[in-house]
Amino acid sequence: MPPQPTSSFAKVTQPRRCDLLVVGAGPAGTAAAISAQDRGLHVEVVDRATFPRDKTCGDGLTTAALRHLERLGVPRSSLAGIVPVHETVLVSPSGRRVTLSFPDNGLYAGVIAREELDAVLVEFARSRGVVVHEGAPVVNVTNEAARVTVSCADGSHFEASWVVAADGNYSTVRRILEPTGERRLGTSHAFRQYFHGVDDPRLWVVFEPDLLPGYAWVFPLPGGRANVGFGVRRTSATSGKQLNALWRDLMRRPSIREILGAGEPEGAPRAWPIPGDLDAAALSDGRILYVGDAAGTVDPLTGEGIAQAIETGILAAHSVADSVADAAAVDGSPTDVAERYERAVGAALRSDARMATAVQRVLSSPLLARAALRAVDSTEWTRRNFARWMFEDYPRALLVTPRRWHRGALSGAGAYRT
Repeated sequence: MPPQPTSSFAKVTQPRRCDLLVVGAGPAGTAAAISAQDRGLHVEVVDRATFPRDKTCGDGLTTAALRHLERLGVPRSSLAGIVPVHETVLVSPSGRRVTLSFPDNGLYAGVIAREELDAVLVEFARSRGVVVHEGAPVVNVTNEAARVTVSCADGSHFEASWVVAADGNYSTVRRILEPTGERRLGTSHAFRQYFHGVDDPRLWVVFEPDLLPGYAWVFPLPGGRANVGFGVRRTSATSGKQLNALWRDLMRRPSIREILGAGEPEGAPRAWPIPGDLDAAALSDGRILYVGDAAGTVDPLTGEGIAQAIETGILAAHSVADSVADAAAVDGSPTDVAERYERAVGAALRSDARMATAVQRVLSSPLLARAALRAVDSTEWTRRNFARWMFEDYPRALLVTPRRWHRGALSGAGAYRT
């Protein structure tokens, strides 16, 4: 097992050497670290935060996200704060309510605060032999032909054959390497605030006419708490002042107040960008691979990013490990790794992102959104399959990607079935 970090980085005088350094210990970073460590690479992780820490998010886990966690080996028992979701209610722009239920053969959706989820993943990575350094903001990156050198604000230094940048939409690694590059503002904006006193275990999605193709949500958390928020497409005119005004107005609307009941807000609302702009050219830079929000892999339809973050982290780790194995040397080939990673991400996400963008255009119109939800509510089959499609039980673009067709593609079990 690799050595665990010392209590003070100030004592470190020589660079720490590793095969793979992961910058960022969220779902994307820990997934990359666990996967690479399992493939025999020596992995270390740095993060500017100390865990547990809050991460602004909707806190929802889709079927895909839950399955990824299960495949990584994360035990269900460690997710103590998760609220399993068995029923989702969609509210049409006309006010029509469509209730969608999930099968009872596994977990298809859940809600867990990111403060808890990310801390669980950090500790699980450590249990698998990954060295995780907390409170270590990256301040310098040198991307050389044979290695990457990373320095942190606490005086620590790392020399790695490869780096996975899992450091969010405003990636510090990318900003250091491209100081004059265009700032990534995201394709959408989201707003979130926690509430208490909300006694409803269902997950609500509300399609308000002025939010389309975005939506408002009420996601249940333990102890009568809820994650309440909204997401909207970003335009050149979008400002923080406008988002705040929209939030205040939204919290007064009957469609939302009825769901919240006697619920009251706690803390302050927080906003964040949603980077749903996957670009193959932005996935790699020499020996650095970008994953999760740093790669713009968020689902453009729902704003979901945890499943995509975990998947890209896993794909990045395997791209490095496969190239290293084929080259029989840990330094491998940057071009080969980049090509492997871009192909893997394209095969996993590109068709689904295009499908999500097409559906988003339909939902931009209140008339079409109402018609779509009427169609969803037409039969038990449509209700069941739309729920599973929406929560990524199977690929969004399954019908137009024949390579994914197989027996049982529309009827798989949920995660953590046993």
